[in-house]
Amino acid sequence: MYLKRKIDEYLLEWKQKPDKNPLIIKGARQIGKTESINHFAEINYDNIVYINFVFEQKYKTILSDGYEVENIIKNISLLDPTKRFEPGKTLIVFDELQEFPDIATSLKAFKVDGRFDIICSGSLLGVNYKKIHSNSVGYKTDYEMFSMDFEEFLWAKGYSKVHILEILEHMRTGTAFNETELNVYKKLFLEYCVLGGMPAVVKQYIETNTFTDTLEIQNQIRMDYEEDIRKYAEGLDQAKIASVYRSVPVQLAKENKKFQLSKVTKNSRSREYTGCIDWLRDAGVVSVCNCLYFPELPLKGNYDDTKFKLYYPDTGLLISTLDEEAQEDLRANRNLGVYKGALYENFVAEAFLKQGLGLYYYKKENSTLEEDFFVRTKTELVPVEVKANRNRSKSLRQLIENKNYSDIHWGIKLADSNLGIENNICTFPYFCTFLLKRYLAERD
Repeated sequence: MYLKRKIDEYLLEWKQKPDKNPLIIKGARQIGKTESINHFAEINYDNIVYINFVFEQKYKTILSDGYEVENIIKNISLLDPTKRFEPGKTLIVFDELQEFPDIATSLKAFKVDGRFDIICSGSLLGVNYKKIHSNSVGYKTDYEMFSMDFEEFLWAKGYSKVHILEILEHMRTGTAFNETELNVYKKLFLEYCVLGGMPAVVKQYIETNTFTDTLEIQNQIRMDYEEDIRKYAEGLDQAKIASVYRSVPVQLAKENKKFQLSKVTKNSRSREYTGCIDWLRDAGVVSVCNCLYFPELPLKGNYDDTKFKLYYPDTGLLISTLDEEAQEDLRANRNLGVYKGALYENFVAEAFLKQGLGLYYYKKENSTLEEDFFVRTKTELVPVEVKANRNRSKSLRQLIENKNYSDIHWGIKLADSNLGIENNICTFPYFCTFLLKRYLAERD
């Protein structure tokens, strides 16, 4: 069973380019990179040369005669004479790039040679990407992949692009959803929150139509991530990295969600964790939300890198850190206390990350003014508030009405409610979050 992914269309467009670069697909483990590449390859190529540097370590010698294409092909053929190289009809896949990053140096030669299409893939865990980038700059195209987003989950459940466009049309026009629409999409959204977007988890759910065994798969994925920390985090304190990773759910449950290293271990200092958070972010297993100095444009460079929040890029994995009863409570939409706000905030951060939106928040010192997230149009800064309750949006209203915040004219509230627009605040149900980038683009 293959689950349709957004990368499918991207790969087709890449193949059709007459002067294409070798492609590097990067992302965290177990998000479906290899499965999507193999699905694309089987449909579109007469001949596939697939090499996995984890399971087939003998291929780590293929550069022994240098980086020229002819020498690499010769050495691959010596190791496996059944592999065929037909010009114009062959895709070469170098998988698990992090195990043999030197192969990236050959991408320039493959690009200049032009006879074969090349796709490299690897988890960010352990990838010395600076080295890979410097060795192939100008001769590669990067694509960052994530676990399935809510739109891909809807596809897996049988919903079409027509349904997606209907949701977007509600957002465009400010028209509330009818009772059927609201109930169906809210139920689907809660399923997605619990499951997350890891293809193995979603596939298990789709095939059985139950949540049985999905938690076990999620727990195994998190254990695999921690095993990769021990395997790949060279030159850093692996125990500290693992401690930061495990601390994210605990700190999100607190009222002040700013990540505090002092809460990881007693009397810890930030300099002791230098590089740990960067490693986790580059590995794709946490995402970093930066605190703005001031709520104004531009966003890049306008933040304090000592103040940040950390999220899991897959909310299903976050929920799997709780007990099994908590998953059942969420599916039943029962109260989870402080965790409910944390989970929905994590979902919004995940949705923003997968749309390519930056992660920024604001908290004014010595004040109650704070805002969960910010997005932007070409000319405006838009505050985004995530509401887990029915309380009024005081900070959102203050940001819109205060003339000191000249880039802000309207705001977005994401809540467990229907859609509505009032007093320059657009209220959207949580399940609309995956369409915010498209919605903002149409407002420009």
